[in-house]
Amino acid sequence: MALTFNNLHPHFVAEASAVDLRAVDDRATLGQIRAALDQHAVLVFHNQSFSNDEQLAFAQRLDGKVNMTSATAAVLGKSRLDYEGMIDVSNLNERGELWGANDRKRMSRMTNRLWHTDASFQDPSGRYSMLWAKAVPPVSAATEYADMRAAYDALDDDMKSKLEGLRVSHSHRYSKERLGFEYPNTAHEKFRGAIHPLVRTIPRSDRRSLYLAAHASHVVDWPVPEGRLLLHELTEHATQRQFVYRHEWQVGDLVIWDNRVTMHRGRPYDDMKYRRELVRVTTLDYQEASVA
Repeated sequence: MALTFNNLHPHFVAEASAVDLRAVDDRATLGQIRAALDQHAVLVFHNQSFSNDEQLAFAQRLDGKVNMTSATAAVLGKSRLDYEGMIDVSNLNERGELWGANDRKRMSRMTNRLWHTDASFQDPSGRYSMLWAKAVPPVSAATEYADMRAAYDALDDDMKSKLEGLRVSHSHRYSKERLGFEYPNTAHEKFRGAIHPLVRTIPRSDRRSLYLAAHASHVVDWPVPEGRLLLHELTEHATQRQFVYRHEWQVGDLVIWDNRVTMHRGRPYDDMKYRRELVRVTTLDYQEASVA
């Protein structure tokens, strides 16, 4: 099966030709998708239809190890889906009703509006995220993506030299508490955070990339205020309009992105009025040999 990919942005993002991903299980086509992710970082597939099992199975075929640990579940209990490996990205409670204004899950989910990288607070961290749209509102409820490779390339040589060798601590608790959400100590025990390089060289593409997220709390071995200012300045730089793609969801869209080289954020909409239901699977960044 030969796929084609058409650019949607000057730096990254491509739209795939028609394909039913439930039926993609051959080595060649899966290799095409991985190669396209190496090049474009974000891929858009239209008109997909999945059961939970089918979406999970496709993620495993594409990239092996799926992240089975939900940070949201650790903080707020089981998700509405109650399905291991599936992340509920919706504004619905267990009865399928819209959340109330003060629902704790609604408050927690607001951190998705910050620029972030899935599972950067873990080790291994997230590699590919696959978000599928089951229901979308009649108003804009977009997701934005930022290309961390192009952002790194645009830095001057002095800044690139300054960043070389720096390591950053990432914490799920830090991103929640930035917006005033109270994070229980029991959940903190489960998610102690992780340390990752601020600049990474990505296998296969061999491109250099910033690695930023709302979860990034401080630069290791730097004074905390100085490190946070650096992270803030880099995030402002990396999310300039020339590095950002905005995806307006259609029912059936599956967007796959490489968390190692992108950040993303959800954009606000009237979540007290309109139903929005998406489902995400994220794989973990183990050694490349795991999917060879």
